[in-house]
Amino acid sequence: MSLQRNAISVRLFAVAMKFGAWLQNLPNRITPPPFRLVQIGSSFWQSRALYVAARLDIATLLADGELPVEEIAVRAHAHPDATYRLLRMLAAIGVFEEVAPRHFRNNKLSNCLREGDPQNVRDMILMHNSQEMSRPWFEQLEQGVRSGGIPFVLAHGQEFYAYQDAHPEFDALFARAMDSVEALAGDSFATDFDWSRFERIIDVGGSKGSKSLAILKRHPHLRALVVDRPQVIAGAAEYWQGREDAALLQRISYTAGDVFASVPQAHGSRDIYLLSAVLHGFGDDECIAALRNVANAAGSGATIAVMEMVMPDAQADTASAAFDMQMFMATRGRERTLVEWRQLFDQSGVVLQEVVGLQSFGKILLLRAG
Repeated sequence: MSLQRNAISVRLFAVAMKFGAWLQNLPNRITPPPFRLVQIGSSFWQSRALYVAARLDIATLLADGELPVEEIAVRAHAHPDATYRLLRMLAAIGVFEEVAPRHFRNNKLSNCLREGDPQNVRDMILMHNSQEMSRPWFEQLEQGVRSGGIPFVLAHGQEFYAYQDAHPEFDALFARAMDSVEALAGDSFATDFDWSRFERIIDVGGSKGSKSLAILKRHPHLRALVVDRPQVIAGAAEYWQGREDAALLQRISYTAGDVFASVPQAHGSRDIYLLSAVLHGFGDDECIAALRNVANAAGSGATIAVMEMVMPDAQADTASAAFDMQMFMATRGRERTLVEWRQLFDQSGVVLQEVVGLQSFGKILLLRAG
């Protein structure tokens, strides 16, 4: 029996996404080609301006009010005229609003940079524009394309995950950025999949457990065990104290583990392993090793849910192609087509049982040990 829920809504979402991709490509059709190429070639100006505004935390300073740029500059410890020119540029592309000459307030977009906003993606902006993530794009992308090497490794001399382990501040920023992914992806993973048939989620690579908690809120009978690196889960339980209901937090626990070495054993067929955006960061051989390890822990009864983007076979949209290039820049991983996922599963001793659609850019690939 299918574990898909909200099938009609999922199909409508897919149609809307295709229309959105068509709209995104509209400037290529209506803008003179030389001008459009210059626009694309200078688009990093916008990302850097947004990054500086996020660094200054201007959206949080503005809160629900409006302020003259001189006051914004004082509160942000910045130069007034330079701050005005920065905000004028961002307002021109739809981030912040100039309500009167040199007076600004937040709008729908800039609110998503505010501390406390449920759709806050500030840490994601800071992470993607950090020197760790920017240098490979600016300095080593061409060499990576020419040689097939990983631009991040060429720039920093270390694999991405090893670099994280050696740089706690960046590791913490990355973890916060990943916690904000739900502002991008929504909670369809919790609503479009039938979790009610299970009793325990084993959330492998689940960070602080935000996805597990979103599922537990909707299914009071469920419990969750979150598995991640020791430094990731070290303060996870304390993080949620006061943020979530105490009764809810009693149903989630944490353990250190490694998808390549030490995944907790399943108790039976009512357990489900969740690997959300874990495998796309690994090369094929690593994915096979990880899946075999999880399959061994799952045994013949437990289910494995791999939540990942599934690339189209051709004519990818801008978002999915960009996500894949980010994976190329930083890791040995990639965003994969369904054919590529099937090839990995065939080599890993797992069987694909169902592809569950979501009202998001990902899907849940439902597996069992073969």
